[in-house]
Amino acid sequence: MKTIQGPAIFLAQFMGDEAPFNSLDSVCQWAAGLGYEGIQIPTWDARLIDLKTAAESKTYCDELIGKIDDHGLSITELSTHLQGQLVAVHPAYDAMFDGFAPAEVHGNSKARTEWAVQQVKWAAKASRNLGLTSHVTFSGALLWPFLYPWPQRPAGLVETGFKELAARWKPILDVFEDNGVDACYELHPGEDLHDGVTFEMFLEELNGHPRANINYDPSHFVLQCLDYLAFIDLYHDRIKAFHVKDAEFNPTGSQGVYSGFQGWVNRAGRFRSLGDGQVDFSAIFSKLSQYDYDGWAVLEWECCIKSPEQGAEEGAQFIADHIIQVTEKAFDDFAGAGSDEAFNRKVLGI
Repeated sequence: MKTIQGPAIFLAQFMGDEAPFNSLDSVCQWAAGLGYEGIQIPTWDARLIDLKTAAESKTYCDELIGKIDDHGLSITELSTHLQGQLVAVHPAYDAMFDGFAPAEVHGNSKARTEWAVQQVKWAAKASRNLGLTSHVTFSGALLWPFLYPWPQRPAGLVETGFKELAARWKPILDVFEDNGVDACYELHPGEDLHDGVTFEMFLEELNGHPRANINYDPSHFVLQCLDYLAFIDLYHDRIKAFHVKDAEFNPTGSQGVYSGFQGWVNRAGRFRSLGDGQVDFSAIFSKLSQYDYDGWAVLEWECCIKSPEQGAEEGAQFIADHIIQVTEKAFDDFAGAGSDEAFNRKVLGI
């Protein structure tokens, strides 16, 4: 067995216009001061990384590593959640998702997709230059508007959607393969890849591409009423990244999984800070350790009640307390009698 690394923190929800969240140095100092050992970097924030330069220059990456190392931190993964989302966008969402891309491609879905694909390919190369082996992203979605089959979906619609999604990602995943990096999809409502079944459908269209993997985040499974512990048993060989995020699902007589278009505070299912929700993290850390997951445990803060600063402060210790230093010996080693084939046959009476 192997020991999980951490605690680490995803910086996306913390960056802002005021210190300490407005520069790489200041946010690293803040994170290290809370006890974090790693940071997950959102590649769309130019204050943290120049993605194109990182893809092209090992020297730039060495200098970036040095700056972060000066604070006692490591880079866990790069993230292209926003860019990955734009690899596949149904036209119903064009206007809303334009905000994830630069102004020059707004209103031009083809140009926006090409921009997103290039971004994710650069992330694969940048990850290699940074010595990383995993990357986190979203899949995007062509089928999400058709999730609930009313009116009935046309025959073959789902199959066509997954063929197209796989066709868009195959060249990207090949770049990840060339650079020795796993692309880890966060299985998330709003994405075509949002649970185990949809991941399997995608993987089938990719002929089991070895670089198509999973960023495990139990919070999204709580909100879908999915067994997030059994999920680890089923897909542990594809889990290459881990977002530590809590959630709760409290259905009432008036709302359930879909939550009646309510805001986050008033939803039956909502994200919470670590320890404030319903996720059994002790069981999760045990299962991941059992299956030799030795990547990072990365806090993702998205609480609808608690402030990000308090969530981050409490989260570092929460993760540290859940990391299991795995044993290198069996508890009953002291009782080992030693034997050979002849002895075993004697014990069996044969």
